[in-house]
Formats: sequence, structure tokens, C-alpha cells
Amino acid sequence: MDNQAEVREFLTSRRAKITPEQVGLPTGSRRRVPGLRRSEVAALADMSVEYYAKLERGHLAGVSPAVLDALARALQLDDAERAHLLNLAHAADGSDTLSRPRRRSSQWKPHRSLQWVLDAVTAGPAFVRNGRMDLLATNQLARAFYDDVYATPHNQANLARFNFLDAASRRFYPDWDQAADVAVSILRTEAGRNPHDKGLHDLVGELSTRSDDFRTRWGAHNVRHHGTGTKRFHHHVVGDLTLAYEGLEMAAEPGLTLTIYTAEPASPSEEGLRLLASWAATDQPTSPAPHSRT
Repeated sequence: MDNQAEVREFLTSRRAKITPEQVGLPTGSRRRVPGLRRSEVAALADMSVEYYAKLERGHLAGVSPAVLDALARALQLDDAERAHLLNLAHAADGSDTLSRPRRRSSQWKPHRSLQWVLDAVTAGPAFVRNGRMDLLATNQLARAFYDDVYATPHNQANLARFNFLDAASRRFYPDWDQAADVAVSILRTEAGRNPHDKGLHDLVGELSTRSDDFRTRWGAHNVRHHGTGTKRFHHHVVGDLTLAYEGLEMAAEPGLTLTIYTAEPASPSEEGLRLLASWAATDQPTSPAPHSRT
């Protein structure tokens, strides 16, 4: 992706989100821009207006960590946004090539031990995904849980494509807008971390062309860490489920995340997962086809 354009649009969007009141400045009656002016951000970051303007034009190459930290403070970036800014700066320097995950074969398969780990999780869906939101490996319960995703071959076992291009996602995600926001923020975060991923470029291009909902969200440049929380689902077999999730970055497979969903003990959702496991054991294939890792 065009690093300078990404930097420019990210910084501009963060500046637009901050009101003068948030930083103790008078609102005034002649503001022509949403949020802060460049001069106000520069003052908050203790740098010249000319230098800040250069940064906002996308020129992050060679910028020191101290300057990035000052910029993050001035723009009130959260942890995910700070990490994204650092990723953009690394890409501008070319240093992202040192940490970029090495390419794998086009048909990635989990190591036997990883599949054993997934299969050992029997009380909830467990799966591995990459930053493009491709489902790469699952236990039996996750395969059944995402039955709607696998039901349409055009989804290509990709959660973002399912979210925006498959009408079934509106039923599966009762909080569809929230799910859509999360999906885009994960893709945007991955774009900052791995800007040379052609598969990601192609996916973003496809979704931008085919979905107004995606295109609008992508333009917002929102990022987030997606490690833990609670979500609501509606499965076509067992109905409503409220599940907690934990996402774990895989040290042995950089760029991949292991996610496990679980239900509150003795809750209706726990009973729903038991019913889903029973259905999976009798009606579902044992595993999905291998998926592209690169």
C-alpha cells in the first residue's frame, strides 16, 4: 500500500477526531476543519507547524521514536493506534522487511501438534486465523460454528468477506455493525503491520468495490487490538449464543492468532454449545480444506 497516503490519511483522521475542548483549547466560531488545526497539534507535540505538516503529508522516514511518541500524545492515540503509527513509520524506513513473516507455501497446513491442540478444545470453538481473517485451522466445533461461512464457496473461508458480501452474516451477527467495525479494524491493523501483503491488497480492493459498508469503514482508518471480549451470535442450528473469546498471538507462527470461544458456565449459551457439538459430531465434515497462508 502507498505508505505516504496511509500516513497522511491516518494522521488527518486522528486529528479530525479530537475536539478543542478535549485538549483545553477554545472552540471559537470560525473553525473550518473538524477537530484540531495543524498548528494546534504542532503546539501540543512541541514541534513547528512546518515539521508537523511534513509528517502529515506522509513523510515518516527517519522520524525518531521521541517525535513519534510526542505525536501520539498530542493526538491522544490509544495503544492500538500507537502501534499502528509505529508500523507505518517502520514501513516508511523499510525496516518492516526485517519483521515481516516469511512467505509460506500456498497450501498452508497446521503442524500436527497444533491440530492436536485445537482438537483438545472440546467445550468451545477454537481456530487459527491470519491478519486477513482467513480461517486456516479449526477444531470440530469451530467448523460447525462457522457453518454459514463455509456454506458459500465464494467466502473462501474468510471472515471479512463473509461479513460484507454474504447476507447470512446479518443473521449470524446480531450486532452486525459492531462486527463490521471489528473486521475492518483488524484488516486496517494488518495493513499497517504487513503493507506488502498482496493477498490483503486484493481482499481490500474486492471489498471496497463490492461493499459500500466496507468502503466507508475502511476510509475511517480505525485500528484496534482484538484480544478479548464478548460477542453475540445467532447460529442457524442452535440459535442465540453469547460467547467470551480470547485471542492469542502465536509465537511459533508470526502473524497468526489462535482464538477460543467459550460460554459462561451453566448458561443457555453453554447448553447451546453442547447442542452444537452434538450436531457437529453427526452432520459436519471433520475438517475444512487447507487455506492459503501467504
